[in-house]
This record gives sequence, structure tokens and C-alpha cells, in this order.
Amino acid sequence: MPTQTSAQRRAEARVAYDAFMAECPSRKVLLRISDKWVTLILSALADGSRRYNELSRIIAGVSQKMLTQTLRAMERDGLVAREVSIAVPVRVDYSLTPLGRSLLPVVIALKAWAEAHIEDVETAQAAYDGSAADA
Repeated sequence: MPTQTSAQRRAEARVAYDAFMAECPSRKVLLRISDKWVTLILSALADGSRRYNELSRIIAGVSQKMLTQTLRAMERDGLVAREVSIAVPVRVDYSLTPLGRSLLPVVIALKAWAEAHIEDVETAQAAYDGSAADA
């Protein structure tokens, strides 16, 4: 086996990651970032760090359990940083890491697209549901 430079090994590894392949680890990342709560949390943290209760108020409909689970998963994935400040009561702030910030433009664009095209999607759904009922 010929010796490879580190640049050649990195280039080869990049080619090996193909999300169309069932065993590709990048699918785990796609699964995480396609979650609606992840999208909304990233968007809520776009302007800076926030406390847990602030996130809970901003993101209507998220349960305490779901918000906690999602924040922990995002922290594990390196998207969010959790900072505990010693105070009475203890203060916990969440902020985007550089990795989370790098994902932000994509998430903001996706959120904006959903908000701009919801009427088109609902119209298409109604047309589909109407034609499916006729069949």
C-alpha cells in the first residue's frame, strides 16, 4: 500500500461520505438538523445566547421534555454550548458554537422558505386531497 499524505487521506475520506449510502454517518447529522425543534432553536439563538425559559417562550408548542432533549442532543453534536453561571438561582445560558453558527444560514433560509411558501404547499395539499378523493 503506497504511503499517503494527510491531505490525500482527508480527500479520500470526504469522498467516502455519501449520505445516499445507508451506512454513511452523515445521515445522523441530516436526521438531527432536519428536526423542526433543532431548526427553531438554532433560529432562536441566532441573535445571541438565551436562557432556557426564554427559548421555551419563543418556541411556541415545545414541551419541556422536548426542549431539554433537543438542547442536550445539540450540545452533544457540538451545535450549542451550555454555560452555567454560579448565581442564586443558578443561571444557564445556551449559545451557538462556531459549528452551530456555520449551520445558521442554511437553517434561516429553510425557515424563511417554509414561511414564504406555506400557502403554496397548503394549496397543493388541498388539490391533491381533492383529486385523491375523486379516485
